[in-house]
Amino acid sequence: MKNQFIFLLKVLLLSVAISFFIKYLAPSFSIPETSTNALIIVLLPNVIMATILLWQLSKAQKIN
Repeated sequence: MKNQFIFLLKVLLLSVAISFFIKYLAPSFSIPETSTNALIIVLLPNVIMATILLWQLSKAQKIN
């Protein structure tokens, strides 16, 4: 039970930090509106998640 609470607390704090960054810090960055930047913004989360999942898969296969 305590582990679940700590996990939820970490997710909540990370969410608050990301929200703060988007609301207050992100508008100060001047990012040009190009199709390349749009593709990066759309595809980057998928690439990051795929990399993490592949890393965990390879790590799990090494254990077995």
